[in-house]
Amino acid sequence: MQQWSVVVPAKRLVAAKTRLTPLTAALGDELPAGHADLVLALLADTVSAALAAPAVHLLLVVTDDPQAAEVVTALGAHTVGDEPDRGLNAALAHGARRAREMTAGPVAALSSDLPALRPEELTAALQAAAAVPRAFVADAAGSGTTLLAVREGELEPRFGPGSAAAHTAGGATPLDGDWPGLRQDVDTPGDLHTACWIGVGPRTAGFLSAISWSSG
Repeated sequence: MQQWSVVVPAKRLVAAKTRLTPLTAALGDELPAGHADLVLALLADTVSAALAAPAVHLLLVVTDDPQAAEVVTALGAHTVGDEPDRGLNAALAHGARRAREMTAGPVAALSSDLPALRPEELTAALQAAAAVPRAFVADAAGSGTTLLAVREGELEPRFGPGSAAAHTAGGATPLDGDWPGLRQDVDTPGDLHTACWIGVGPRTAGFLSAISWSSG
């Protein structure tokens, strides 16, 4: 089985997942303490699932947030600072270069907000990606990207609005596997409802239980 390095971006907590603040706003102040806990829960479940995927032999989180770094390091991931500090795509390109300095082989970028991700989904997607030079997995909406995998060469990420079309235009092959957890990123409370229906990881489930949030 082809082994991959996977790069995950993690924003500073104060700037992450702002569209989820309606869910957490009732928990506290202007920036609810619970909001940071939710962001960390999404990240932890994503990283835990990725680390458990047999196709992943290195997981590198790009972050300048000390809490995020502490959480993922405890799980077994490596971290690197966001030295470019020029947004998501620059951070991912930087992480990919650092990953290849640490170990040779193909590299992939994975979204940090996939709490329903299953290790077998990620492994299947990476195995499919190994058959082509560049590949990506579109999100559940079909317009975004949750995974960009490059067998060799530069990562050249184009995450952001319309990233599925941008990655296709850049020569990446869309992968069409049945991977609901890999496709379901969480930007809004509605997305979180859907992820819960699929089945979220223990950290996210624990947070939602603690705030008595219903996924129904």
